[in-house]
Amino acid sequence: MAGSGLGARIRAADPGTAAALLAGLGALAVIRTTMLPTVGSWDTAEAQVVLPVLGTMHPTGFPAYVILGWLASVILGPLGTPAFLMNLLSALLVALAVSGTVLVTRRLGTPLPLAVGVAAGFALTPVVWSIGNAADAHALHLALVVLLVLALLRWERLVDRRNARPGDPAAAGAADRAIVITAGVFGVAVANHALSLLLVPAIGLYVLAVEPRMLRRPRLVIAALGASLGVAALLYLQLPLRAGPFRAPLVYGRPDTWAGFWDIVLARQFQGDVVGPWADPVGTVRSLVALAQDQFGPLVMLLPAGLLVTAVRYPRYALLSGVATAVTVVFASSYVNARIDRYYLGPVFLSWTWLAVLGSVVVEAFTARAAEADEDGPPHVPAWRAPRTVVSVALAIALLVPTGLALDDRWRGVDRSRDTWVEAWLDEALSAMEPDAVVVSWWSYSTPLWYAQLVEGRRTDVFVVDDRTRLDLDLGELEDVIDAYLGRRPVYLMRLTVGEINDLRDDYVIEPVGRPGNLFRVTGRQEPAP
Repeated sequence: MAGSGLGARIRAADPGTAAALLAGLGALAVIRTTMLPTVGSWDTAEAQVVLPVLGTMHPTGFPAYVILGWLASVILGPLGTPAFLMNLLSALLVALAVSGTVLVTRRLGTPLPLAVGVAAGFALTPVVWSIGNAADAHALHLALVVLLVLALLRWERLVDRRNARPGDPAAAGAADRAIVITAGVFGVAVANHALSLLLVPAIGLYVLAVEPRMLRRPRLVIAALGASLGVAALLYLQLPLRAGPFRAPLVYGRPDTWAGFWDIVLARQFQGDVVGPWADPVGTVRSLVALAQDQFGPLVMLLPAGLLVTAVRYPRYALLSGVATAVTVVFASSYVNARIDRYYLGPVFLSWTWLAVLGSVVVEAFTARAAEADEDGPPHVPAWRAPRTVVSVALAIALLVPTGLALDDRWRGVDRSRDTWVEAWLDEALSAMEPDAVVVSWWSYSTPLWYAQLVEGRRTDVFVVDDRTRLDLDLGELEDVIDAYLGRRPVYLMRLTVGEINDLRDDYVIEPVGRPGNLFRVTGRQEPAP
């Protein structure tokens, strides 16, 4: 009996769930072929060392990502090195977002073949594909955005069901629980990346559009806010705990102090990077158009129509997705920092859902014509099904044609499978340094050095003095660090530009080590001029 019951449940299951799983697995298989196989540099290496040791990252701290990464390093440990596992985590999160895309578009009435095609196009969008190749908190941000949208659509459906059954307390309870759970998911998103805060206006307007009487239900509002703030606060405790009583091997800043904690959470060191987006409106628009063309190719011309059709078919979802996209784009175009394309991951996902809705309308148009042509057919043969499936598959293929034509260029553009230079550089640098050395380093070099020391246990005798280390330990300027250790320990330099090295030559005798080429040894002070 149990077996037959299980079989019945399997037969009754939505095929969209299986399709979503297969789409995610397909995305994972593709990303695995282009994934960074080992340690990276810059923020990638920071994540590869901080997550396995449960440390703290640069602003805004990303505690949800750090905790998830630490759990992944434990659970997935047998599969490879910690650096590889943190890269794999990004691939898994992007695969989860791709699976979620199938489910979201199905909620929006997209035929299954078309939903899978849209998910495939989304997965092969350059910024999405590349973010799955290496350790990056933005991969979790993308997965959480997709999950949030899916949760909000589920809540909307439950609200509609409750409104259709005004006397059913079970229906009302299910809707209320769904919005509180969704608020908890938002709390996780906030504790992962501050970009999630840009979704607040869109979510607020959407909630009021779905449930206009929401503000008249203070208990539910308080419960939802409590879930969101409570989850975020609980996760953010990771920063002061791992910087204070349960000190981690690597801590960024001073989040164990009140001022230091808010410096990290509010990203005060990066606030100067926000500029006016319309100081050069023509340049801003051109940059946005170029970015959209890079991600969507010719499909970019369909996006306005997709949003318009979505507004007609699903006005509440259009409000959510349109406002979220607009606010994020305005902020990202105002923020001058490295790899800002990652900030557009949410808008890219939402844009693909607009294409899904547009495609659904096209399928329905063709289906209606086919049904009219076959309306005299046998009543037990639903003549519309075959054309609907055929049209859905054909349209899915059509949407993927631009991706297919650009696939080779995209593959070469995102491929990091042979990117092992950091690993080779690490071997050279650590071999070249004398015992008990001090290396005055820059962030992109410091992070892989920390990975070698704190994760691999190599050359723990070397003191890596990053610009952040100088600030946190109050070590002063570059010259102060050199003067403090010169003559007592071997002193090396790794700086961002050769110009910094040349400026220091006025006061110090500096010699290149040879290999690696960016490693220099300070051998003494310059003799004063007679």
